[in-house]
Parts: sequence; C-alpha cells; structure tokens
Amino acid sequence: MSHEIMTIEEVAEYLRVSERTVYDWAQKGQLPCGKLGTTWRFKRSDIEGWVNRRIGSSAAPVSSSAPGLGALSRILSPERVVFFDANEKAPALKTLCAVLGTSRLIHNEAELERAVFQREDLMSTGIGFGVGVPHVRLDSVDDLVMALGIARKPLDDYSSLDEVPVQIVCMVAAGGTQHPQYIRALSAISSRLRDETVRKAMIEAKDAVSVFRIFTGGEPA
Repeated sequence: MSHEIMTIEEVAEYLRVSERTVYDWAQKGQLPCGKLGTTWRFKRSDIEGWVNRRIGSSAAPVSSSAPGLGALSRILSPERVVFFDANEKAPALKTLCAVLGTSRLIHNEAELERAVFQREDLMSTGIGFGVGVPHVRLDSVDDLVMALGIARKPLDDYSSLDEVPVQIVCMVAAGGTQHPQYIRALSAISSRLRDETVRKAMIEAKDAVSVFRIFTGGEPA
C-alpha cells in the first residue's frame, strides 16, 4: 500500500535516485518536505506534483493548443544550435546565453545570464533522460525563443532528476507575461525528447542543421 507520508528511502525509490541525492535536495529546499523531529518526511502528493512540474507532464497537458513540432521550429533556428567544446555545465550555459543574446527578441543578455544561473542555483534543470531545460521569463524578452546545445561528452556536473548525464540542453526564454506559452513550450520539448531514438540521433548528428531537423521533425525555416 502506498503511504501519503514518505521517508527518504521511499522518495529515493520513487524518483529512482540515491538516498543521498534526496537528502541533499531536502537540505537545500529543492524538494517539498518537512521535518518531524529530526527526520525528513515528504507528502506523496507534493512529490508527485513536483515531478509533474519538472517534466511538464501535468502542467501542460496535450491539447489542441499545445505546441507540436511546428511550434518548436518557430522558436528555434539552426543558427541557435551549437555543440559544446567543454564538458562542464557553466560554460555550456554561458554559451547558450550568448547564442540567445544574438536574437532580436532578447534585449538584455546580461540579465538573461543572471536569471539562468540564479534558477540553477535554486534547483538544477536536469529533467532526466540526459536532458537539461534551463528556462526563464523576463520582461526584457519580447517573445518565446530557444537555443539548443549538444554535448558530445556528458556534462558531468549537470545534476539531473534521474542522475543520467546531461548531453542535450534546451534553453528557453519567454516574456514576463507569457506563462501559458512558456509552459506549453517546455511540455513540447519534454515530450519530444522523451524519445530515445530522437535523443540519440541528435547527439550523433554531424551539424547544427541536422540537429534542428531531427528535433523539429522538419526542414529549417
């Protein structure tokens, strides 16, 4: 029988991560939890909601208004697809911030970079299956826009929900009032990259145009 109140061991099993990872997340306030005496305890409903928000499965259910592959091609272009030289998280994020900064929709690259790193300090955006989705909403962003990076070698220090090393990073920026569009875009990205065949093909692709075509399922605009 599933209990509403969970222990660290039960949460670790549910999330398929180590008990140490759950403990660290609890200590840092990254998981919804509380202490009974000196022991961490977790509400199952809170943990399930946290997981759903992280992977975008319940926050943006599939509907007629949810973006498909066509929508992904509208917020990404081959020019904003890059391959990382380093295998560390910080340089990868800085590279994607610089790439996004070339878009006419981004008016303050420094603010974008600060916001991205502040979010990562609160909680890693590694959503699982080797994918990271750093995302921010800012008033200095005119419209939804995305950059995508491929790491030939895993980004060793990019922590992830399932502890699978991150090799695909999708950075999304949206305007301050674009919450619905923002959530639907994150859901579309998550749905597309759940496909192991797609992820593998993207990592093995020879150039940015090929990555774009695989990710969006079509030709560059």
